[in-house]
Amino acid sequence: MESIFHEKQEGSLCAQHCLNNLLQGEYFSPVELSSIAHQLDEEERMRMAEGGVTSEDYRTFLQQPSGNMDDSGFFSIQVISNALKVWGLELILFNSPEYQRLRIDPINEKSFICNYKEHWFTVRKLGKQWFNLNSLLTGPELISDTYLALFLAQLQQEGYSIFVVKGDLPDCEADQLLQMIRVQQMHRPKLIGEELAQLKEQRVLRTDLERVLEANDGSGMLDEDEEDLQRALALSRQEIDLEDEEADLRRAIQLSMQGSSRNISQDIPQTSGTNLTSEELRKRREAYFENHNSEVYERKF
Repeated sequence: MESIFHEKQEGSLCAQHCLNNLLQGEYFSPVELSSIAHQLDEEERMRMAEGGVTSEDYRTFLQQPSGNMDDSGFFSIQVISNALKVWGLELILFNSPEYQRLRIDPINEKSFICNYKEHWFTVRKLGKQWFNLNSLLTGPELISDTYLALFLAQLQQEGYSIFVVKGDLPDCEADQLLQMIRVQQMHRPKLIGEELAQLKEQRVLRTDLERVLEANDGSGMLDEDEEDLQRALALSRQEIDLEDEEADLRRAIQLSMQGSSRNISQDIPQTSGTNLTSEELRKRREAYFENHNSEVYERKF
């Protein structure tokens, strides 16, 4: 999917990302969209002025903030609509009675623009396949033909406004390439925030393991090689029912994070009926990693 253009979220510029992901290129910038918004503001001001520049309605209008943009980078549907007119494209409300009477299968359309609580994103057909190009995702999300109607219905149920994009979209590399091939997606893209949280969790867990190993072994270096450590980290995140070895290790981690200077064997509740010394805890840690490494081997082969 490298050929698919996908702008990821920056600030509140989802309208810009929505348009560029729809058109498959860097067609619009915040400056250009701001210019369209200011033009719309001026047209609205001139219409209000027709009732008299001294009228209460006109003075109230001048005191109100722009309805077409704000300082965060949000742009209205009017801005998006006017931006698309440059390319001869038109927006039609998907759930309007006029459009629904046409009974058009969504698969036969080319693209949709969706909005909910001031967030805009594009769903577009490239080649013969549909993709969710939401800028909040880490990459394009493949949508099957059979799922498209359900996906749009779900968005409507959640309160989204959906607009059909009518007209000929500009040519793009991804559309030409995907006319000839079909892609498969083994893993769905995550939300950007979820990916960052997962990376942060991995860094924190690795740091905690290094701390407890330093506290118990008197060394800041990990005994296991890098591959074994990564396997243990992944398995430790997936474990639900903690065994005694894991419980002891996690309690030691907690103590090391708190900077406790007390003897670990005095603070760990007894899960096996005996006191655990630092040497015993180290051996349990080694047994824990060996056990999980053997599980990884069995799962692989």
